[in-house]
Amino acid sequence: MEFAGASSLQHLQALSNLLSTQQEDGDDEDCKNINACARLGPGQVGPPPKTDKEVSTAYVKKNSKDIWSEEEVAEGCQYEDDNDPRPQPEYEIILKQSVGTEDIFLGLNGKDPSSMCCESMLVKIKLPDTKATDVVLDVKEKFLDLRTLKYKLGLHLPHPIHSHEGKAQFFSEREELEVTLLIKRPMDFINMP
Repeated sequence: MEFAGASSLQHLQALSNLLSTQQEDGDDEDCKNINACARLGPGQVGPPPKTDKEVSTAYVKKNSKDIWSEEEVAEGCQYEDDNDPRPQPEYEIILKQSVGTEDIFLGLNGKDPSSMCCESMLVKIKLPDTKATDVVLDVKEKFLDLRTLKYKLGLHLPHPIHSHEGKAQFFSEREELEVTLLIKRPMDFINMP
């Protein structure tokens, strides 16, 4: 029994030596590196921090006394007025695409029913008790601003559009304005001219 007890004591001392973080004089170079790695924390992971300060070019102001540049201001925010009591009219945005028989039956152009293949956007705005002469419409690349005597609509568009290539038509029998806008798409294999 003593033999088994002495053996287990030696095993415990060997295990204690393995788990100990104190370095002894007889350790070789590898053990020193292992112990140094064992003391690393989350802050030491990755490349060392740079000491010289880098200036970000995103927020560098030009030599002017402006508080912000035009690029920092969201398009359409100049039209928002919380003190204006006019209600927002009902509207609906419909994405449209031109398809032919080669698209429907044969699938030759690679178009699908997704919004990425749409060429234009139709905005239907209901304007009850409004005449066509009372409507003031301003269309920007990402914003539509409509004002009448009774209604006000500031609409952020879901896709950028060609602001000079659209049309608007007022239907007095339905009291509805339809604005058709051409969507600005990057040229790829789907949106070829």
